Amino acid sequence: MPTGQIEHANLSVTDPERSAELFKRLLGWHERWRGESQLGGSTIHVGDETTYLALYTGDHVKGDYSKGQPLNHVGLLVDDLDAAEKVVIDSDLKPFGHDDYDPGKRFYFFDWDGIEFEVVSYSGDAQ
Repeated sequence: MPTGQIEHANLSVTDPERSAELFKRLLGWHERWRGESQLGGSTIHVGDETTYLALYTGDHVKGDYSKGQPLNHVGLLVDDLDAAEKVVIDSDLKPFGHDDYDPGKRFYFFDWDGIEFEVVSYSGDAQ
């Protein structure tokens, strides 16, 4: 039986630069690639050596574009939940849904485009 992991997720956003900066600060990631998309528009890949988010924009994200269906949220694992929450707040985003249940503590936030993220820490020191 094969084994695997998620390599990337492609998210449509209105401002890839702004979103890339958030994930660099929140997760300690770096920019892996940027360029034109095959179908028009542009993309920034931000992540580590094995996992990344492709932050895509194009004409399709203007106007009444509806995202998030059927996407529920994207889960992000951090080693310091308090520091991660500060990055979210400093980005003028609002954390909510703080909870503590196995396997860790967590909170949620919506980005500027209405995409929901869950930030979780398995560290016993998470607040």
